[in-house]
Parts: sequence; C-alpha cells; structure tokens
Amino acid sequence: MIETFIQEFAKAMDKAIDGVAKTSLQMLCDYDWPGNIRELRNVIERAVILANGPILKVALPTDALATAMPLKSPLVSLEEVERNHIVQVLDSCGWRVRGLGGAAAVLRLNPTTLESRMNKLGIRRPSS
Repeated sequence: MIETFIQEFAKAMDKAIDGVAKTSLQMLCDYDWPGNIRELRNVIERAVILANGPILKVALPTDALATAMPLKSPLVSLEEVERNHIVQVLDSCGWRVRGLGGAAAVLRLNPTTLESRMNKLGIRRPSS
C-alpha cells in the first residue's frame, strides 16, 4: 500500500522517489494508524511533497500534534475548516499555488478555482 501511494504522489508531483528510508519504513510499520488508510495516505502525500531526494523520509504525526488538537474541539464553520486546510496545504507547498507540487495540484483543484477560494476566504501569503 505504501509503495502504491508513493508512486501515485511521485507521478503527480513529477518526483523520482526510489524507496523509503529503513527507519521511516520501520516507523510506518510500528505506528498504530488511528486514522487508518486515510491517515497513511496523507502522511505519504506530505512526505512526497517535502521530499528532496530519491529516498523518502517520513515524519509521523506526533503526540505534540495530538495534544494541540483537543478531542472535543469547538465547532467551527465549514468555511473556517476549508480556510484552515487551504492555509495548511499552502504552507506545506511553500505558498506555491500553481504547477507541479503546488497547492492546487495537491488539493486537486484548478489553480484559478483555488485562487478564487483564497480571495473569498481572505487568504493572503504572509509577509516575510
């Protein structure tokens, strides 16, 4: 399953990934996967986005992330969820919207659709 996801995302992002680091593979096998296959898919996608070479190094969700998101979080609007997700994807793509490895490709949206949603939700690239 891991190889299938790697091939899918590497092809979509035009990256040459030859394999997974042994330590990463062992962590993937040892991890409990509370989110099941969707969580695995998201972890692999993120690793491919951040990959700088042919050997994939995977960072698993940490306890710090789990504690940052309380189990009973306050309810938020769908618009706020969408906004947060788009900002998270933009951050992981270095705020690149278009092209291979851009946020539009990751979100599987037309770049103009993503730009329209960003405008509607008031999402702007943070100043450096």
